[in-house]
Amino acid sequence: MPPQPPTQQNTPTDKALPHRDLCTDCGITRTHDPRRCGHACQFIQPRYPRMEAQVHGRARDPERDDELFFGPYQSMHQAALQPPREGAQWTGITTRLAERLLETHQVDAVLTMRAADDDFWRPEPVLVTRAEDMARCRGMRMGYAPLLAHLEPALAQGYKRLAVIGLPCQVYPLRVLQQELEIEALYVIGTPCSDNTTTERFHEFLALLADQPETVTYLEFRADYHVELRFTDGRVKTIPFLKLPISRLPKDFFPLTCQTCVDYTNVLADITVGYMAGRGEQWLVVRNDRGREMLELLGEEVTLKAPTSAGKRQGPVTGFMKNTERAAGGLPLRSMPDWARPIAAFFMPRIGPRGLEFARARVEMKAVETVLHLRRAMPKRMHNMIPDHVWRLVEPYGLEPKEGERGR
Repeated sequence: MPPQPPTQQNTPTDKALPHRDLCTDCGITRTHDPRRCGHACQFIQPRYPRMEAQVHGRARDPERDDELFFGPYQSMHQAALQPPREGAQWTGITTRLAERLLETHQVDAVLTMRAADDDFWRPEPVLVTRAEDMARCRGMRMGYAPLLAHLEPALAQGYKRLAVIGLPCQVYPLRVLQQELEIEALYVIGTPCSDNTTTERFHEFLALLADQPETVTYLEFRADYHVELRFTDGRVKTIPFLKLPISRLPKDFFPLTCQTCVDYTNVLADITVGYMAGRGEQWLVVRNDRGREMLELLGEEVTLKAPTSAGKRQGPVTGFMKNTERAAGGLPLRSMPDWARPIAAFFMPRIGPRGLEFARARVEMKAVETVLHLRRAMPKRMHNMIPDHVWRLVEPYGLEPKEGERGR
């Protein structure tokens, strides 16, 4: 293992960002060869079957349980750390996995995000070399940050055994370029991502939810159809999804990249940790042997149980599709009258899709969004950007490819 310099080193990214359509600034455009975006970017021509086979040894099997929705996996769990870690988004599994990799010397360093010094909500790429410093990386951040621009400096410093915690649009190019990087071992911990926005826009959203948005320390879109806010004074506030002030957000609050993402569940990670099917705990998807190895590092610290499922997704997904069509490129419109929203907000956590069915619903909604938004904004890109499994996901809702939309 190389000598240990001070931990949590920032590697400043001063290189200007070249213009790219549909770019989330994963960091590749800021490296020594930005042209690699042409074959590494998720939003140009994703090749998921090939990449799934490269990473996991096989592509997803649409006939096997939920692989059409969630990608290849070995096992799925509802999981929780005991005790939950202070400051974590849920119980702290993601950061604890990285801590254990450092503690057991499986990796030399972890490339992840922490809060920027000047803004608690702004993500800042950081290289962590000491397990105790992962605590500062707990919690959610909102915004874009060039995580992968820090890969080359990390390797240049002698770190050849790495863990990376990333979003789908960061993990996809990482996997494409993995073979040409001088990495001896790579552990990838993925978090699901449906929608992202700039940190500045996120502050606008917080201002609509709280009278003193600067006192909000935690925000989570929960699987029980509520948003949870926590404040510096210890207060907790929950808001039903149906009562969120979505109509007051600007039309472009979410960029086209997030509205056309085909990888909500981070299928190229070794292990995916998120909320969707957790039902109050975390949803943990072990995708390959390396993911299983990481989970085993937690030992008795983590409790595991089989995911559950309840409700039916077809109605909510159909309604979402119709509202998205009516929105004509903006955020999905809601036709429900104000008087009915409290009633729906009461019943949805009780009769709506829950657990795995909630996760399936979100994946189908993202597939619907991808087709509708690309068809409106970039129809000539559809045959390259939409993998075949996405068409299979939207087929039950009457969305079928038109001439030239489906790739060969």
